Order: sequence, then C-alpha cells, then structure tokens
Amino acid sequence: MPSLIDPAVIRWLLDGDVAVQFQTKRDLLGIVDAELGHRVSTEGRGAALLAARVPSGHWGRGFYQPKWTSSHYTLLELKNLAVDRHNELARDTVELILQNEKGTDGGLNPARQPMPSDACVNGMALNYSAYFGGDPERLGSVVDFILRQQLSDGGFNCRYNRSGARHSSVHTTVNIIEGITEYARSGYRYRMDRLLEARGAAIEFLLRHRLYRSERTGAPMSPEFTRLHHPARWHFDVLRGLDALADAGVAFDDRMKDALTVLAGRQRPDGLWAANRGYPGATHVPLEAPGQPSRWITLTALRVLRRYPQN
Repeated sequence: MPSLIDPAVIRWLLDGDVAVQFQTKRDLLGIVDAELGHRVSTEGRGAALLAARVPSGHWGRGFYQPKWTSSHYTLLELKNLAVDRHNELARDTVELILQNEKGTDGGLNPARQPMPSDACVNGMALNYSAYFGGDPERLGSVVDFILRQQLSDGGFNCRYNRSGARHSSVHTTVNIIEGITEYARSGYRYRMDRLLEARGAAIEFLLRHRLYRSERTGAPMSPEFTRLHHPARWHFDVLRGLDALADAGVAFDDRMKDALTVLAGRQRPDGLWAANRGYPGATHVPLEAPGQPSRWITLTALRVLRRYPQN
C-alpha cells in the first residue's frame, strides 16, 4: 500500500454522496468540514433516510421490522453516515426505543414472545443510542445486560443466553466493540472501567483469531468473512473488523496481518475496491452495485490502511 493515497482516488471519492465527501475529508485528508457535515442530514443518502421516517416516530414497522428499513437498522446507518448527532428525528426515535422496547432482562428486545434479549442487537443499539444522545439512565440497563453476556473467551455470542453457546461469535463481538467505543466517545461514564475492560478482552478475542481464522485449525471460519460489504448491518467481515479496531484506537498488532493482506489483495489496479453482494432485504435507497467500484468500501479500506500501513 503506497504511503500517499492516489489523488485520482480522492477526487473520485469527493464526487460521491455528501456523506462520503465528509468522511473522505475527515478521515483521509484530516479536514473537518463543518458545513459539509451539516449537509449530510439535508442531502443525499442521509436526507433520504431521514425522509423515510413515518408519523409513528419510527422507520419501517417499528423498532426491528422489517430488515433493513426498521428504526434499528436505519438509526445504525444514519450513525455510520455521520448524520448530525443532534438530529431531532433520530434522537426522538432513540428515546422512543429506550422507553418502550426493554425486556425483563434490561436489554432492548424486539421479540413479541418472552425470550432473552439479543446481545448483537444491544451492541448495535448502544452504538447509535450513544451517538444520538440517548438518556443515560435508560442506557444503563443496556450496559448491564451487555456486560452479563461476555463469555470466558473474552468475546460475545448472542446465543449465550439463549442456547448456552460456549464460544464467542465474531459478529456479536464486533457489534459490542463498536457500541462500547461510541458510548465512551460520547461522554457516558456509567460502568466505564468495566466496559473498557470488556472491550479489551473482546479485542483480544478478535486478534487471537486473526480476525477471521479458526483458533483451532487456522482456516478461515467462513469465506464470507473475507468478502467486503456495505452496509455490513449485523454481519462481520475483515474490513468491518479492522475498522472497528482502528476506531477503538487499537495499535497495530502482528495478528492483523492476515486480514490486512486480504484487504490489500482486494484492491483493484485502479486503486479502488468493489463491494460484494449486499445482504437480502428491503432498503430505503438502493445499494451500490455488487462487483462495481464502491465508494464506501474504498473509503473504509483506505481509512484502515492509513491507520495500519503495510510496508
């Protein structure tokens, strides 16, 4: 990976959606353009998602239905677009969820029948709820629930409190790492020492698996983990894993090398990256075409490789 990003690639990114423009300047050029950041809420993909909110105060049919147009996944995407964290529509829906979607175990729970809350869902919800300023007292039970779900191997698995899973899942683990990172960045303090300890163990879990390899055999756990997706939703892939580690401030570790090699190997000769096919489900706005150059994948890959440059 060259130390300097190709100016033609930067120009191509800056021709994209306003959210891509903002994050390209912020993450690749070190320029925080406040006016451009404001436009993420009023133009392009961000504006289209905000306009899809319905009179009930939700997106889709409520908190979690349908995928991917529910409030849950729309709020997650709005956060990842870097829509203004003070946006009133997003903040109001976060409060609606925190007030009305709690299970008896304190976690957010979209299930209609009595069943334990899902750790993966709560990791994502902590992420966007913290970003959009969710009430600290209402978020406290979500934090408590998440901390009760950590397995002895350091990671998390949404099946732990449902079917007794004994080994953590990279999917659930990356969602919770991201949630804790945003909760800390947004200034919340409740059980912060314990959360950072839990995040450290979860990061070690990913590194011990070189992000995508079986700890027992060394083989890739799934071919899907070496493919690149946007939006990732609840799914793990090496790009999302590396980006989560970079966002958490994790220093380079030799155990990242395999995943970084996969990522660099997917770069095209023109300096761009393509997305794999998106996960099935309805969307508010069309996704980037699979197999074609993807501005979101390219931006994220360059952000990761800028943080973890390879010689």
